[in-house]
Amino acid sequence: MGEGKGSTLVHLVVIVLSLVAFGFAIAAERRRSTGHIVTDQYNATYCAYSSDVATGYGVGSFLFLLSSESLLMGVTRCMCFGSPLAPGGNRAYSIIYFISSWLTFLIAEACLIGGAAKNAYHTKYRSAVFAQNFSCESLRKGVFIAAAVFIVVTMILNVYYYMYFTKATSQSARKTNRSSSTVGMTGYP
Repeated sequence: MGEGKGSTLVHLVVIVLSLVAFGFAIAAERRRSTGHIVTDQYNATYCAYSSDVATGYGVGSFLFLLSSESLLMGVTRCMCFGSPLAPGGNRAYSIIYFISSWLTFLIAEACLIGGAAKNAYHTKYRSAVFAQNFSCESLRKGVFIAAAVFIVVTMILNVYYYMYFTKATSQSARKTNRSSSTVGMTGYP
């Protein structure tokens, strides 16, 4: 491990898990269930939906992104526990990337779980609604795409957060290894 570089394995696993989550989010968008009105033999109209695979893809993407974030927060001890960060620019950037990463992570997770739940919802019979202009309920386009965009942004922020976090922790270890004070005062007997 280089000076403040961080573990290459952690970088690699976080990127791979995030890219798998991104792939599942794109697949969920492409496989959203759509409905069309069908009339049965009793002259009742209802909505027939395509397969419900997008819900599974959305939940899979949710879990992969959650595992990526959990791994990184476990390795860095969520920046709250462990060795303190050295004051300076690396600590400031680490805090900024930490907060930004969590914000984009929560937005991506909300889009994924909300999209999966909305995609799983299907309206039943038209006669039960008593509406003239009845349409089949379906998920709007772009919900999983928004999640995919936030997944990529979260991945980038996580990489920078881990990079600056390791720089800040390695600086604090180096600063504590001083043999004498730099203030220039003599010690008291």
